[in-house]
Amino acid sequence: MKSDRLVAILLMLQRREQVTAAEVARELEVSERTARRDLDALGMAGIPIYSVQGRSGGWRLLGGGRTDLSGLTESESRALFLVAGPAATAGSAAPELKAALRKLVRALPESFRRPAEAAASSMIVDSQPWGTGRTAEQPPPCLEVLQNAVISGVQAQLSYVDSAGTETERIVEPLGLVAKGPRLYLVAHTEPGRRTFRLDRIAAVTLTDVPVRRVEGFDLTQSWRALTDEAERHRTVVEVHANCDPAGLGFLQQAVGSDLEIGQARSDGRIPVVIHAPSEYGIAGHLAGLVEWLDVTSPPGVRDKLRMIGAGLTERYATLDGVVSRNDEGP
Repeated sequence: MKSDRLVAILLMLQRREQVTAAEVARELEVSERTARRDLDALGMAGIPIYSVQGRSGGWRLLGGGRTDLSGLTESESRALFLVAGPAATAGSAAPELKAALRKLVRALPESFRRPAEAAASSMIVDSQPWGTGRTAEQPPPCLEVLQNAVISGVQAQLSYVDSAGTETERIVEPLGLVAKGPRLYLVAHTEPGRRTFRLDRIAAVTLTDVPVRRVEGFDLTQSWRALTDEAERHRTVVEVHANCDPAGLGFLQQAVGSDLEIGQARSDGRIPVVIHAPSEYGIAGHLAGLVEWLDVTSPPGVRDKLRMIGAGLTERYATLDGVVSRNDEGP
């Protein structure tokens, strides 16, 4: 279910004490079936709501909830904000959702507010994946442990496998989690400085009792933006300029994904494009199959690599044709 609907339903329960699926559907502009599924999902997730059967029945929050959300335990309120927080920090988040979270924090018992606020700010969503699109991945087993480390503000020991397959032990100070496309990342302070770690490469994690040294005014969104900007500068070392026939633009987009910039069509109908890539040979390999529609104008190195690939393909398959022809002639 969408996180903004989750928050809205809980605020409705707080305000009205009891709601029906029909009322939720009308207010949130969804079908009754969707509203009922959302209400069931809240209960299955551990939020203390229950249904009252009969003509005057509906859904209620355990413990009342008319003036506060005292029906929520500390762990339940933290779980709620872990779900709702990323939606509120997303770039497309509506102001109403952010306001709803602020109201919900004020409605919590005083002792629950700090953990709830920490949970809400512990993860952000960056919807743009690096490179071409990937299928969604299962949440790594270490996710919950690292969420607890961020919220509790304690250091962690990671067994981390780098891109070369080497496993090392590292002590890190977890600062926040980021969902970027289908992958999850940990932002943490280390001895060399602030770093990111892919959660699917964390083989094991152990929490310590040592507190994190959080910098005054730390903002997870700003820190992540600075880290990704730096990563992009290192990752993108080639800028390819080309003209593309409109018929091949869709194939080009599939080949390079978000690394593509599309310009305005020229008078001859061709479309100027700019492609960002980590290496000349790698991008030449991607573009070689698009020769029917794509004319690469620069850099010279990529054009040279395309010529090499073309010559290699011609030599390889011309030779194979010769072998087949001789075999067909018989002994």
